[in-house]
Amino acid sequence: MKITVIGGTGLIGSQVVQKLTAAGHEAVPAAPSTGVDLITGEGVDKALEGAEVVVNVANSPTFDEASLGFFRTSMNNLLAAGERAGVRHQVVLSIVGVDQVPQLDYYRAKTLQEDLLRQGPTPYSIVRATQFFEFVNAVLSWTSDDTTVRLPATRVQPMAAADVVDAVVDVATGTPLQGIRNVAGPDVFALDELGRVTLAAKQDDRTVVTDDKAGMFAVVTGDVLIAGPDAHLAPTRYQDWLQSAR
Repeated sequence: MKITVIGGTGLIGSQVVQKLTAAGHEAVPAAPSTGVDLITGEGVDKALEGAEVVVNVANSPTFDEASLGFFRTSMNNLLAAGERAGVRHQVVLSIVGVDQVPQLDYYRAKTLQEDLLRQGPTPYSIVRATQFFEFVNAVLSWTSDDTTVRLPATRVQPMAAADVVDAVVDVATGTPLQGIRNVAGPDVFALDELGRVTLAAKQDDRTVVTDDKAGMFAVVTGDVLIAGPDAHLAPTRYQDWLQSAR
């Protein structure tokens, strides 16, 4: 089966391509570096020629209000090209709880992307994943200095990028869900506690200060970033991943 992976050279996309190829599929990475521009539409039709499935893991270059324009234009272009090419399944990677955080421009943009996919002409699947282990260091860096890291106590349920890849590949090679599959890590952390676990594993002696106004996730209330009881839980635990990453 030919599967075109939009964003197929990034963290998730490159691994999706590798895993699909290993399983015997014809997985084609599509990205700016391969001549595909989702905004102008350049190269999109060619990338989708003969594809039965499109996996879209492309990301906006910014996380601000401009991301709304990126996801609106890219999704519309991809859906139109998919219809022309006879694509039978469009898969998008999104975020658990994305429609519950309208305060964040990026989350509103991803919600718009999901809505456009649902309204589109092609059978679809949405894989909603929780935050990636690989991004924890970046989250810590947003509100840190030489001695402290300030983090809110927002509850999160992070997962390994490799487990996200497995979930995307499983959905992409199956029947369209016409809905959402939630995937998450096996453990729930308060974000400040996750920071302490991370620094301890790295033998970083900075102090984590709980500050419910610090960073992007400060606006998140309740358990909206926690996967519900219907979620598929990934096997990799954060502490084990930290050990293997060292």
